Amino acid sequence: MELTTVWFIIIAFLWAGYFFLEGFDFGVGMLLPVLGRDDVERRVVINTIGPVWDGNEVWFIVAGAATFAAFPEWYATLFSGFYLPLLTILLALIIRGVAFEYRGKRDDARWRSRWDKAIFWGSLLPAFLWGVAFANMVRGVPLDADHEYAGTLADLLGPYALLGGLTTMTLFLLHGAVFLALKTSGEIRYRARRVAGLAAVAAITAGGSFLLITQIQHGRPVTWATAAGAAAGLLLAAAANRRGREGWAFVGTGAAIVLAVATLFLSLFPDVLPSTLGTGSLTTSNAASSAYTLKIMTWAAAVFTPVVMIYQGWTYWIFRKRIGTSHIPARKPVA
Repeated sequence: MELTTVWFIIIAFLWAGYFFLEGFDFGVGMLLPVLGRDDVERRVVINTIGPVWDGNEVWFIVAGAATFAAFPEWYATLFSGFYLPLLTILLALIIRGVAFEYRGKRDDARWRSRWDKAIFWGSLLPAFLWGVAFANMVRGVPLDADHEYAGTLADLLGPYALLGGLTTMTLFLLHGAVFLALKTSGEIRYRARRVAGLAAVAAITAGGSFLLITQIQHGRPVTWATAAGAAAGLLLAAAANRRGREGWAFVGTGAAIVLAVATLFLSLFPDVLPSTLGTGSLTTSNAASSAYTLKIMTWAAAVFTPVVMIYQGWTYWIFRKRIGTSHIPARKPVA
C-alpha cells in the first residue's frame, strides 16, 4: 500500500476519533441550558466532560497537523477556501474553552449565565459547521487549474452542505444526550434519556437523508455497507435508549459517527478535495508531501499514537463513575 493511501486512512481515523469523542462534548454543551435547571445541575452537566474535553480536542489538533504535513496542498486549499467557516469554528472552540475555565471564577449568577451561553454557542456552531465543511469536501468545490478556491461563501452553503451541518448537529446532540444519561444519576439521567429519544428522531431523519443522498450522488459499492451500518447504529441507539440501556445506546451513536465518517472518506478517495469545475481536483497523489516526509511521519505515528490512546483510555477509566447533584460541593467564594 502506498504511503499516501496510508496517510489518507490515518487522517480519516483521526477525524473519526475526533468526532466520536468531541461529538458528545458538543452535545453536552448544547444540552447545558436544557438539562441544567439550576446552577448545581449545570455543574453536574459540565463535570461529566470536565476531565476529558480538552484531551478530546487534541484529536482535532493532530488531524490538522497530519493534514498539513502529509497533504500540504489539501491543507492550504482547504483553509483558504473554507476560511470563514473554519475561523468561526476555531473562535467558537477558543471561547468555549475559556468559558469552561472562567465560569466558576466569580460567585455571580449573571457571570455564570454569560459563560453558559458561550458554552452553548461554542458547542452548537462547530457541531453544525463541521458537517457543512465535510459535506462540501465530498461534494466538491470550485477549484481552478492551480488548485485555488474559485468560489464564494455562498458556494459553501448549498442545500447538501446545510443538510450535512444539520446531520452532525443532531447526531452530536443525540451522542451527548446518551453520554449524559450514561454518566449521571438522578433526575438529570432521566431527563437526558427523554431528550435522547427526541434527538434520535431528528438524527435518524437528517442523517438518513444525508447518507442516502451521499450514497446516490457520490458513493460506491463499499459505502453502501458503511452507510447502512451508520443507520443501524442510530436505530440501535434509539432502541437501547428506550429500554434504559445507556451503554448500548452510546455504542450505537459512536458506531454511527465512526461509520458515517468512513462513508464520507471512502466516497472521497482517491480525491481529497474534488473540483466541480472539472479541473484542479486534489488527490492523494498531487496533494501529498514527499515520500521521505511520509516515511518519517509513519514511524512517528507508529510510536506515539498507541501511547496517546492508552493514556486517554486510562483517563476515561479513572473518571468512569456516574455523578449527580449529591457529588457537587457547596460553592465557595473565589478570592
